[in-house]
Amino acid sequence: MCDHSHDHGHDHSHDHEDKSTSFSLYLKINLPQLECLNESEEGSGKKVFKPWDQRLDRELYVESDVDPELLFNIPFTGNVKLKSIALLGGENDTHPKCMKLFKNIPNMCLDQTGKEADQAFELPHAYTDVLQLPTKIARFSNINHLSIFFPENYGSETTKIYYIGLTGDFMQAQRQEILITNYELAANPADHKQKLNNMSNHMIS
Repeated sequence: MCDHSHDHGHDHSHDHEDKSTSFSLYLKINLPQLECLNESEEGSGKKVFKPWDQRLDRELYVESDVDPELLFNIPFTGNVKLKSIALLGGENDTHPKCMKLFKNIPNMCLDQTGKEADQAFELPHAYTDVLQLPTKIARFSNINHLSIFFPENYGSETTKIYYIGLTGDFMQAQRQEILITNYELAANPADHKQKLNNMSNHMIS
């Protein structure tokens, strides 16, 4: 059951350039690692993360398989402050009725979706353009992974989604491999010095 944190968020703005910039966070998704559980066609879940100006394009979509549930596991390439989510659901009863957000649970499975969500929304299925749903920014101010769960729809056997957009701030994560490499390089001269000392001791004796 979703709480009542929802916003019909009808978009009447004509400033598409600003929207395209705002909804560019999809470019910071580690797309090869993104997974959608219970999708009817493998890889189709990745296709709903697309540019703002393609949000109303109904050629690409994801549809659930054996029941209405869909679970997206979305890893980012750095740290994100998530500010809002935009959604275009399917026609009629295939539109999701509820959306739950979970932060920083990599490889989340459907068995884990019973836990309390970090935020939940009730979703209307009558709106113009796309739904725009503001997040509780304090809860999503430093995340590197987002799970979006759609547990039910308006009565259809399957759920359909055409578009998911994300807005927020992005900060590139430090690359640990570089730090490790630098440490190894710094340690090497000492290793060589120790080996030289050992060789000198053997020669003297």
